Amino acid sequence: MVKSLLAIAVAALLLAGAAFMEHALVGEQFEGFREELEMLTDKVEEGTANGEDAKAVQTSWESRKKKLHVWIPHNDVMRLDDYMAETVKLIGEKNYALALPKLEMLTHLTSCLPATYSPALENIF
Repeated sequence: MVKSLLAIAVAALLLAGAAFMEHALVGEQFEGFREELEMLTDKVEEGTANGEDAKAVQTSWESRKKKLHVWIPHNDVMRLDDYMAETVKLIGEKNYALALPKLEMLTHLTSCLPATYSPALENIF
């Protein structure tokens, strides 16, 4: 009986530790990406952004998503991929008026997606 309870407690602690590790890793990746998006947004608002700036942010996202594929569903990654690809094209064409809403959506997603995978009560039940 004691061994069973101890085994259950150890398993629960391991799961809780993995959940907090996942939350920290996902949050760190999205925080860095959000900062890059905010810098790109500033450049777009000023009208100084070019296709190379947008491609640099997209390349950064590509390297980050390799780590995130393990922790978050493919659909969320693909949604960010789609918005990022559209944004790169729009900025390359200097269509800043349409690029800004895409950047705002990307920034919003980088804020709300990590909370979806946090070890919070609303995500457990």
